[in-house]
Amino acid sequence: MYLATTGRPDTPPAPGSAPGAARRVPGTVIALGAVSLVTDISSEMVTAVLPLYFVLGLGLTPLQFGFLDGLFNGVTALVRLAGGHAADRGGRHKRVAGAGYALSALSRLGLLLAGGATGGIAAALAADRIGKGIRTAPRDAMITLSSPPETLGRAFGVHRAMDTTGALLGPLAAFGLLWATSDAYDAVFVVSFCTGLLGVVLLAVLVPGHVTLPASSPAPTLAPSLPRARRSVFEPLRSPAFCRILAAAALLGTATIGDAFVYLLLQRRLDVGVVWFPLLPLGAAAVYLLLAVPAGRLADRVGRRVPFLCGHGALLAAYLLLLTPINGTVLLALVLVLVGAFYATTDGVLMALAGPLLPAARRASGLALLQTGQAVARLIAAAGFGAAWTLWGPRPALAVAAAAMLTALVLARAVLPRTEQERQSS
Repeated sequence: MYLATTGRPDTPPAPGSAPGAARRVPGTVIALGAVSLVTDISSEMVTAVLPLYFVLGLGLTPLQFGFLDGLFNGVTALVRLAGGHAADRGGRHKRVAGAGYALSALSRLGLLLAGGATGGIAAALAADRIGKGIRTAPRDAMITLSSPPETLGRAFGVHRAMDTTGALLGPLAAFGLLWATSDAYDAVFVVSFCTGLLGVVLLAVLVPGHVTLPASSPAPTLAPSLPRARRSVFEPLRSPAFCRILAAAALLGTATIGDAFVYLLLQRRLDVGVVWFPLLPLGAAAVYLLLAVPAGRLADRVGRRVPFLCGHGALLAAYLLLLTPINGTVLLALVLVLVGAFYATTDGVLMALAGPLLPAARRASGLALLQTGQAVARLIAAAGFGAAWTLWGPRPALAVAAAAMLTALVLARAVLPRTEQERQSS
């Protein structure tokens, strides 16, 4: 579908490209989207049942579950840089990404073999998150290297839409399996492993071994290039424009409290039942799926800086709505739409904004730096909000978070470099 319909009919092809090339999303992006779709089904099957499995199935305390959940979500920041650096050495993006996908798939067997041993479970979760951290930057680098810069927003929108489809199908598949097997968690882990393995096979078969930037869109350089032996993972920081994007993303990340807290606040306000609580993320994911491609195309047209800032504005609006007296279905629908819009206009758009500023030889390292900075900032924000909730209560903590987001938006608007589209329109 996307190969034929993702562009505007009046968009001229790039010089030297085949007629209609500008209207197509490259096959490599579609292939990577298929891999992400299948892998996210596998991953989200496990993520959806982990709270039930840990607390009800294994009898872990909330404190033990909190520790494991923090490990599950936080360890990726420690390995992204290594994955990006390894991928850039010799252009081994596919090989490094494949290792990450394979490690995540094997971690499902680790959960199966761990039984009730907390140490074994922690090791399996760490393996899954390490795999995710290793593969993310090389995968996104392959998207930027196989797509013309002027269509990167659309390319990431298509990829993220396919990725989110998997995130929606995974929990449904998991709960369907639990219903069909009378709560046999082992069956979920086995099916998740097989699905993850299919993702590795798709990567090996469908994704080309080497991707290069189209000849019509040469990559920039970072000032004088360092000799190969002296190159480091921090070399992208030599680009002032990239540093400004990294600073803005980290600044906004420190004001992003995390989805889990938003859903908990909704649950408290609306008294959402325990049975229905796991479905709240699916509502936001559905909005993300619907808006990812349009948001990417809009970013290509007006410049990626504007949608990125507007996405954080949508998150600020969600915080403010939770401070108002609005209740019921209206509040639930508006907050979920705003959270979904936030991800649709920021996730892939940020990668599309930064990618063209990085030379092909350091693309994965640069994107890994950006993702790590944002992830660490969001971890700090989540910890700070949790502490503020404990000390002051949810409403004052949310008011502080909203003020922090507004301040971060003002500063980020000044820090982010203006895009070519914005310069032309001014």
